[in-house]
Amino acid sequence: MATFLLIVLLALLFGDVGYGLQINITVLDNATTQDAVCLDGSPPAYYFDKGFDTALSNWIIFLDGGGWCESISDCKNRSIKEKGSSKNMKNQSQFAGILHNTPQQNPDFYNWNRVWVNYCDGSSFTGNVEHVDPENKLYFRGARIFKAVMDDLWRKGMQYAKNAILSETSAGGLATILNCDKFKSFFPNNAVKVKCVANAGFFVNANTIFGTPNIQKMYERVVNLHESAKNLPLACTSTMEPSLCFFPENIIPYVETPLFIINSAYDAWQISNTLVPSNLDSTQAWKYCRDQISECTSSQIINIQAFGTKFLNILKGLTPCYTRGYFITSCHTHARIVWGDYWFADTSPIILNKTIAEAVGDWYFDRTTFHQHIDPYPGARYCKRST
Repeated sequence: MATFLLIVLLALLFGDVGYGLQINITVLDNATTQDAVCLDGSPPAYYFDKGFDTALSNWIIFLDGGGWCESISDCKNRSIKEKGSSKNMKNQSQFAGILHNTPQQNPDFYNWNRVWVNYCDGSSFTGNVEHVDPENKLYFRGARIFKAVMDDLWRKGMQYAKNAILSETSAGGLATILNCDKFKSFFPNNAVKVKCVANAGFFVNANTIFGTPNIQKMYERVVNLHESAKNLPLACTSTMEPSLCFFPENIIPYVETPLFIINSAYDAWQISNTLVPSNLDSTQAWKYCRDQISECTSSQIINIQAFGTKFLNILKGLTPCYTRGYFITSCHTHARIVWGDYWFADTSPIILNKTIAEAVGDWYFDRTTFHQHIDPYPGARYCKRST
């Protein structure tokens, strides 16, 4: 209790407004013995803030996002940066939103053990290629990184967990969906409540405005390069081309662990990359519209609205599941549950009188039986401080 009071006092004294606290990096050097390494062969890393008071046995594991690499040259370029090498990662990371340590900003999970797992493999933690090309010296070991980190956290106390959440944003959000049941398998005791929360990871299989299947082709290259198929559910890969099992719409029906999906029907990344990739916008007609909805023409708005309709139809077409929850906004935004002003604040999106933090908390702790929060607003819009 003394720790809790001290944290509250410091927040009041220094005017903490949701920008977070700084947590030191942990480099997992011993993971190299398991060949669990980043693209450049360096060991994986994470940031860990220990829980306190009544939540010492509760854990949130947050998987970082940051796109994918789909070719040797693409991955080679990534391997010399933060998203491909622990050598280039920051010594500290900011914990805010779902990772914050005060009840004012994170009411249900503030005193849990909170872990941010760095993303350095480029495959949403699914790759597992044994061979290492001697010329390019790239390691595709995302699945091994996931296991090595979980094993290390297990030794540091996760084995005694009573409650556990796997969460993330963007490519990490996809990783949460793809690895949700695998995460559950680390906890053999059914007394442990294990659930997954995926933010901005529901990437839909949609064509560009020019009719081309760009994201599908990109996922095909990612899955082939990283040999991800062996780490995707066999129930899915046995019925369709493995890269299609990278799309949540095809994988979620096979996910048995309770899953909560936080997304925008007009996700900013998907509008800018799935719907209108910049390399296809030769006239740069969408240059300003990508960033500012207010800059879009009426015809562009029609295309964006059509994308949102497709997104919602895909979501509604999922196999019904009473343990699954939704918080689907109309905000033109992407991957923000680690931002205090989006997760739980006066500026947070609200659906059915609930912020995202409140909706997730109600779902996780079974405080209500209704968990499908879908914004009734009929089109894309800006939300407060959400861009």
